[in-house]
Amino acid sequence: MLNWQVGSVNITCVVEMLFSLPHDPDGFFLRDATPEALKTSPWLYPHFVNEDGSLNVSVHALLVEAPGLRLMVDTCIGNDKPRHLVGGNPLATPFLQHLADAGWSRDSVDAVVCTHLHVDHVGWNTMLVDGKWVPTFPTARYLIGKREFEHWSNGGDEEQQAIMGDSVRPIFDAGLAELVEMDHRVSPEVRLRPTPGHTPGHVSVVIESEGQSAVITGDIAHHPCQMAHPDWATSLDSDTRAATITRAKMFAEWADQPILVIGTHYAAPTAGHVRRDGAAFRFEV
Repeated sequence: MLNWQVGSVNITCVVEMLFSLPHDPDGFFLRDATPEALKTSPWLYPHFVNEDGSLNVSVHALLVEAPGLRLMVDTCIGNDKPRHLVGGNPLATPFLQHLADAGWSRDSVDAVVCTHLHVDHVGWNTMLVDGKWVPTFPTARYLIGKREFEHWSNGGDEEQQAIMGDSVRPIFDAGLAELVEMDHRVSPEVRLRPTPGHTPGHVSVVIESEGQSAVITGDIAHHPCQMAHPDWATSLDSDTRAATITRAKMFAEWADQPILVIGTHYAAPTAGHVRRDGAAFRFEV
């Protein structure tokens, strides 16, 4: 279980599942990331790309323990929910046991932040109990981006509406949701940073403590290969141009700075530092 210390803040990665995605020129995920193109960035191997050119992708939650705060950032896919991402077959993972192994009970979570409201970021907001979706973390404040919530409340495909129905609206029904602005401060050490493009209300999470800094990316980039190619996009981005601009801006801001960058979908070792590499960037782990 990966763990990092940033000043007085401790961050732990709890993995729900790992994917190894072969290149699919007709697929939804990084069509430009061909095996040949990836080889021009040898730093991607072996952690993030396999020799056959398949991409390693992780779905995980990040547990942020700051003074007076236990915060979960993104809640993965969740059990018992038949999503397209997992072939329509409901998951039955030991995620909650992994959470307990990290020393966190469901009742110990003070707050939950979803960087956005896609399938793999809201799933464990709720769990199935006696045929009903109930909040997984019954004493937590669920901080939901106001802009993000309004966007998906008025649109999205059938599956996205199912996601809202079983993973978001029960939080409101339970009185645990708090709509927040994209620059909301969670605690003295933790704040949100607007990073729109992947979705209209997408945020990253900034951690600053005792002169040290870290950022949890969310889905501004799904894979480190996008550091070498900020223009590489997935069809999952709501606004491809805005997502590309955000990626390039954030990588440039973090490059060559003592900022620990923790990728929301980066396979282990998951965290590192962005370095300038010619006209683009690389990930140093």
